[in-house]
Amino acid sequence: MPGKQGSPGAEDAPPTLPSVRPPCDRLPCNKSSVCSRSYFVVVMVFFHIYIINVIALLLYVHYNNGQDEASSRGRDAAGTGHQRPASGSESPKPDVSLTRIEGIRVGHVHKVSLVPGRVHEMRTLSLKPLLFEIPEFLSEHECRVVIQLAQLKGLMESQLMVQDGQEELAKELNLSPDEIFNLLDINQDGQLQLHEILTHSRVRDGIWLTPENLREVYDGLKADKDNNGLLSLEEFRLLSSDAFQRFLMQRGVKRSQLVRNSRHTWLYQGKGAHQVLQDIKERVTRLTRLPPTLVDLSEPLQVVRYEEGGHYHAHQDSGPVYPETACTHTRLAANASTPFETSCRYITVLFYLNSVEGGGETAFPVADNRTYDEVSLIHNDVDLLDTRRNCNKSNLRVKPAKGTAVFWYNYLSDGRGWVGEQDEYALHGGCVVTRGTKWIANKWINIDPDYQRQVRYQQLVSQNPEDEEDEGLMLDPDIEGSDIHQDL
Repeated sequence: MPGKQGSPGAEDAPPTLPSVRPPCDRLPCNKSSVCSRSYFVVVMVFFHIYIINVIALLLYVHYNNGQDEASSRGRDAAGTGHQRPASGSESPKPDVSLTRIEGIRVGHVHKVSLVPGRVHEMRTLSLKPLLFEIPEFLSEHECRVVIQLAQLKGLMESQLMVQDGQEELAKELNLSPDEIFNLLDINQDGQLQLHEILTHSRVRDGIWLTPENLREVYDGLKADKDNNGLLSLEEFRLLSSDAFQRFLMQRGVKRSQLVRNSRHTWLYQGKGAHQVLQDIKERVTRLTRLPPTLVDLSEPLQVVRYEEGGHYHAHQDSGPVYPETACTHTRLAANASTPFETSCRYITVLFYLNSVEGGGETAFPVADNRTYDEVSLIHNDVDLLDTRRNCNKSNLRVKPAKGTAVFWYNYLSDGRGWVGEQDEYALHGGCVVTRGTKWIANKWINIDPDYQRQVRYQQLVSQNPEDEEDEGLMLDPDIEGSDIHQDL
């Protein structure tokens, strides 16, 4: 057959093939080595199984995370009274998300546009708290006008004294000496060390207590019977609740012993205010990138003057908010009566109105610390909160420079665009002025961590627009005759 021509005896002789060397002839290996086909098959099988397992794991993580987030949102909505309402609940989903500027890293510089035709530099000073510095935020003219307006209105003493109603509050708490002792005894060893008392009770009638003050009280009241610097429960029972302040007041109080040695006033920034004050408020709005309504309904501008020797011991501008605590600015919308109030200051913007000749830095004792421990702030009689003695031991100090602004967040984010827990690292104070005079201004932006309460408050204001024009009546403590905001 034609197809068989040229191939006689094909069954007897194998067909001629191209000369190909067996794989093992190319390498010095035998069939039991990596070159073997069986080994290759086994490797490929395991490889495919590995890839399948990885894909399955990724799918599992993806779907499991989705379920966890859903259940977490449900738990958060049910377990806390100051979270943003979840979608599908009776309350509408918030249409406002608080923009929070990222610090990136210490020393990072943001370019920000705050006034037409100019770019400012905003430098990250710390990440805990999230703290920024903006040189030349205010012009020399603006600094001068703010100081003159404050002088024209008049400044009052800034010392913190016990406010009316504090005695009634103490009675309402109804704590026995034994219960107070147990609360102060942090390590529960049955003895009160100096730092344990100072941690919880360092402010008495506006007087800043130091370890030396406590020893004087012990000696004067003969409280420490065995003279070991510690108070037992029996010794503590001998002290009346007002023994500390009565003793110190009898001894006489110097201005240097006050928590805060300064004078201050408040400047209204709403409609009809001086144009410089309105410009500053608008600039703060652009800086913080928050809705203008939140800035408009916050506190007026506070202007503070520290003379030589003036100081302000380390403190928080705002306090933690619990279900039984009301924010001062939204208390009318809280629909609940509570003896506990705090100024919910989400952001602090501090302006230096002059350059100080000596001292006067703003100190952040625990900025960017790895951990925060309240008890460790007082160790071996070194009190990090004491800005008269230990400012040089603070982790960060900002030197006053005319026109410079620094701003920081007093609260963390809740992860959903609203106010979260208090940032304990925002602890700060004013170092003692050693030479000259120090002028600053504070602009606080008040936001209630309870989103629904903040919304109700804004609705109340919007329903009464005439009140918005008279914003000072609601927010200026000088007009009402008492500090509705904490003077911090």
